[in-house]
Amino acid sequence: MYTNLDEKTSLAVLKNDYLGHLSYIYLNRPFVVPITYYYDAERNVIICYSAEGHKMNAMRKNNEVALSIVDVDHLTKWKSVMVHGKFEQLFGSDAKSYLHVFSLGIKTLIAEKELKELSFISEFSSKAINENIPMIFVIKVEEITGKMRRD
Repeated sequence: MYTNLDEKTSLAVLKNDYLGHLSYIYLNRPFVVPITYYYDAERNVIICYSAEGHKMNAMRKNNEVALSIVDVDHLTKWKSVMVHGKFEQLFGSDAKSYLHVFSLGIKTLIAEKELKELSFISEFSSKAINENIPMIFVIKVEEITGKMRRD
């Protein structure tokens, strides 16, 4: 049986995962790429990072994006969430602050879900800011919907 998820359950799926598929439009064509994210419930934004390239250029030109998350137990037991929102690139101290929140959040999620301790996440955060390698961006959540299947 398929059912719609309420907003609270959809947000729980978003909050308790860190891998999704980011969708964006470039030259009137859709693109979908896997991405690591962290949902900051306090600010209602999804924090992500990326190197300079196609994806960043495309989202600067058209900031309407979507993020899809699927939580699969097996073929007939899953939850799927779709978030629509707006891309916003961050710079300077804002980028550093959000990257810190991202790093701590991902570290906590992985420790809880996979029972692994990740010291390299903190190293990534400080190294990345000092070397200006990743670009930090957020997706400002505008709409979230979800479905589930349980047989």
